[in-house]
Parts: sequence; structure tokens; C-alpha cells
Amino acid sequence: MPAWTTPDPVALHAATQPERLACVDLASARRWTYSRLDEAIQRAVAVLESCYGIEPGQRIATVARNSADLLILQQAAMRLGAVFVPVNWRLAAPEQQAILADCDPALLLHDAAFDRAPPKNCMTVEVADFAAAMAAQAPATRRPLPPADQPSIILYTSGTSGRPKGVIITEANAFATAVNFGVLGRVGNASVFLCDAPMFHVIGLITSLRPPLLQGGAVLISPGFEAGLTNRRLADPELGVTHYFCVPQMARMLRDGVGFDPANWISLTAIFTGGAPNPAADICWWLAQGVRMVDGFGMTEAGTVLGMPLEAGQIARKAGTAGLPGPSVCLRIVDDDGNDVAPGEAGEIWLSGPNITPGYWNRPAETAQAFTSDGWFRTGDIARRDAEGFVTLVDRRKDMFISGGENVYPAEVELVLLDHPDIAEAAVIGIADERWGEVGRAFVVAKPGRAPDLSALAAHCADRIARYKVPKEFLLADALPRTASGKIQKHILRGWPAPG
Repeated sequence: MPAWTTPDPVALHAATQPERLACVDLASARRWTYSRLDEAIQRAVAVLESCYGIEPGQRIATVARNSADLLILQQAAMRLGAVFVPVNWRLAAPEQQAILADCDPALLLHDAAFDRAPPKNCMTVEVADFAAAMAAQAPATRRPLPPADQPSIILYTSGTSGRPKGVIITEANAFATAVNFGVLGRVGNASVFLCDAPMFHVIGLITSLRPPLLQGGAVLISPGFEAGLTNRRLADPELGVTHYFCVPQMARMLRDGVGFDPANWISLTAIFTGGAPNPAADICWWLAQGVRMVDGFGMTEAGTVLGMPLEAGQIARKAGTAGLPGPSVCLRIVDDDGNDVAPGEAGEIWLSGPNITPGYWNRPAETAQAFTSDGWFRTGDIARRDAEGFVTLVDRRKDMFISGGENVYPAEVELVLLDHPDIAEAAVIGIADERWGEVGRAFVVAKPGRAPDLSALAAHCADRIARYKVPKEFLLADALPRTASGKIQKHILRGWPAPG
């Protein structure tokens, strides 16, 4: 059976509605109709081939803040058959270098803030120079698109082993997420998405861009989130934002930000939240302001999985749940033996469908472990489903916690602490924080004869990992609780009294 060819909605809409607005770069005020966007992508294909020598299968990495140029680059890489790898610009230099070494890019695009040594045998280009080269280049001749089941995007997430791992996303995966979120979120031809979530995450790169582009709507791309600026944009009738996706911490910042006046958000269909738990009380508060807050559940490996209906009554009645599976999502909740649990009982979420990643880049063993023998993806997330089918997340995989919408894996932070000359043992847990949702609390045991300066440990971590991963608290312990096999008992640490 022949492979499914990559879908290309931008090219379709360039033919059917060429003068309709497709994309706005809010920082530069540049605008593209579908015809112009399609042409820009073909110009980018020509630049990648003729100027940089990019071939199908090669990786194109970026370390840059959001811009329409990154969207054009990704779409050009898709048409060429190259693999787009956006790297978190917030990461520390060693973290970025580890990711770049793993994906081995042939080309790295960066913004002016990038000051790292380039990867070996990799060409580096500023995004502004790439945009200038596109403007001067004739569009490439069209060619058949690559198969939809080959790697198109790699998104890196921090692993529980302390090493980042790259999640492979095919165009078939991205298309399925566009359909799943599009149906759940009622996305249509008149939809206008504001994207200020980072485009190195699935929410920014896939969920905020693919559904409107599939339907022929518009995307407004912002360099990043600023509460006051986002409040003004949501209220701007000329922008006409209908869909906005953020993490709950961002929604709280909107409430506290300058110019917060949801009565003026007259175009908005809903605020969609994900990436972290969203308390039922907060959802009901937004409903009282006349704003539908629609919670959901997704992951890098699966895109959009669950979403709430858009009816305010349903949202209020089921506040605190993550909703129902998207139309292409097959979801099971199973016990430790892989048997489906009864409604109301907790179990692990297993997934199947065209939205599911084929695996991890350069990680065959971890890929094999992630799937059952009959192809179900083990999420590691614990949930329960009620009699109406609504799913509520109970716990998160292993020890991960979420700070400001960013996944933090304690093992990664613990490795950094163990690199300190005074530290013999370390354990990190997530604790509640009013501003960030959760932050880290680190327990450390000193080496014999050593007296670590706890106030200096934050600086030690900040030199090696991103700031959002640095624990907020550091506590000195005589010993860490362990099982007979030596595993740290973090459930006991969570029960230890808070300092002070």
C-alpha cells in the first residue's frame, strides 16, 4: 500500500482563497495572504536548497523566539522533506549543545541573542538574514510532497533519565492534531488564533498553528507572552482573535495584568488551557466573567488528546476534568496488568491513533518501552473516566512537575546538584507555588566534612540548566529516605514539614 502523501493546506487555500489573510507577524506588522504565504514558502525551499544545500532527511534546527519566519521555514522544510527541530532558547548552553549534538543539524537558524558555538559541520544563519535571502530568491519549482509518515519535526522534552529526548512528529501526526483540536475547539474558516506560546513546544508549533491553517483561518504570531500586551490584543477588534491557547499560569497573569477587561473580548470563542492542571475554581471564575475557559489534555508525543465541550453549562458541570477524546483518538484507561478499569477507577492512559508519535529520535530502546506489543502508547499519566466518558487527570508520570507551563523532571536537576563538590545526595520534588503553579524543592545531603552553602546552590544550577528548572528552596538533610533497594522514597519527602 503506498504511503500517504503529506497534506499541504496552505497550498490548497492559496488556490481557493488566495487573498484571504493567512498570517501576521505582530512584532514586525508583516502580513501574508494565503497566496503570499504559499509563495514565501516556495522561496524558502529555494533558499534551503540553493543557498544552504539542504537535502531531504537533514535536520534544520532553530534557537529563536517566535516569528512568522519560523512558520515559513517549517513549512518549507516539510515540502522539501527535511526535519525541523526548534530548540528551547531558554535552555542553558550545555542543554542546547546536548540537543544539537543529538539531532546533528546541517543548518542552525538563530536570532541575534544566540551566542553559542555552532555544532560541528553545521551552517549557522541569523533568522533576519534568512528572511532577506527569501525576499531575494525566486520561488522553487513545485515537486511531489514527501510521505506523511516520515519524520518532519523533532520536539525535545527533558527525560526522566536527565537527558533530553527528541519526540518525532510526522505530518500525519500534525494533521491528526489539527483535526482533533479543530473539531473539539470549533475551528473554522473565520477563526483567528493568537500564538504567543513558544514555538519550540507542541502548543505553539502545532496546536496554535495547524488547526487554523487547515481550515483556512488566520494565525497571529507574537514573539512571546506579555500579559498586558496579550490583554490588549484579545480586546482589539481589528485583530478579531477567536482562539487563544495558554497554560493556566499565563491565564492567571492575564487576570493580574494591565488592561484586563474580558468584557471587551467580543470576538473570543474561548481560552483553551493545557500543559498544567487547571483548578475547577479558576475555570468557574472565568465563566463568571463571561469567558469560556476550555481545559484539555495533550502531550508532545500525542498532540491534542482530550478537550472540553464549548458549552458554558457543560464546562461548569464538568469543571476540573480534561474532557473527551478527539475524533481520531483511541483512549483506554488500564490497570497494572493492562486491563481496562471500570468507570470511576484510576488507571494509566493508553493511546492509539494517527496523532501518536512513531517514537523518539535515536532512542530505539525507549521507543520500544513506550509501546505495548499491540501498539498502544503508554502515557504514564494516571486518570479516571466517569460514566459519561469525561476524563480527569489524577497524577502525572513519575515525578515530573510543571512550573510555569514548562515540564521539569527532577532527575535532570538532581544530576546538576550531584555535580557540586559538596553534595553527596540530592532529591527534588515539586511543591505548590501561587505564581508558577509548582516550583522545585531540593533536598541535599552533604559529603563528609563538607558544608555546602545553600544560598549558592541556585547559582550553581542556573549556570547549567534553565532558570525555570532551578529549585526555589534548598534544604539540607542528614539522609534521604530510601527503600531496601536504594530508591529514594519521594512520597516521604513530600510529607516532610515545610521549612520555617
